[in-house]
Amino acid sequence: MEIPDANTLTGVPSARQRLLLTAHRLFYGHGIRATGIDRIIAQAKVTKVTFYRHFPSKNDLIRAYLDDRHERWISWFIDAVTRHGNDLNALVPALSEWFGRPDFRGCAFINSVSELGDEFPDVVAIAQRHKHAMAAVIMRLLPPGRGRKQQAEAIALVVDGAIVRAQYEPDPRDTVRSLRRALKTITLV
Repeated sequence: MEIPDANTLTGVPSARQRLLLTAHRLFYGHGIRATGIDRIIAQAKVTKVTFYRHFPSKNDLIRAYLDDRHERWISWFIDAVTRHGNDLNALVPALSEWFGRPDFRGCAFINSVSELGDEFPDVVAIAQRHKHAMAAVIMRLLPPGRGRKQQAEAIALVVDGAIVRAQYEPDPRDTVRSLRRALKTITLV
């Protein structure tokens, strides 16, 4: 999944767009807590007044970042599984694309809950909505039938595990092979 850089957008990105794109790059790449507002302001090339006009607090920027990340990721995910056949067999090559990206740092939502979940309940709620949407996309890849929703939720759980594992494995192909085996096991049950 590619998040465009403010410099690669056609036209002149608005200050809000530059702030969100910078937040995407820094929050996802370095973590939310490790990224200060001053760094975002400097790299987005806006003033503090401009920042606070669009986002009254860092928490507002975090919410906007996660909402935007959700829209971008789900759109990419739907496109990727469609390109790879639009059935359950499309899941592994689609995720393999993402795992193999040089900027892959796992799931922004899992990472955000790990960082902020105890003190920022909105992050948990946004992550839950994202994961339900991911499971809904997976459910559409399954043939109709009883237990389809439960099977999609089980597959989504395995996908989340693969996402976390792909973060720490030196070669994402190992995770992809394990994911493929796990999906075969789940679909046989």
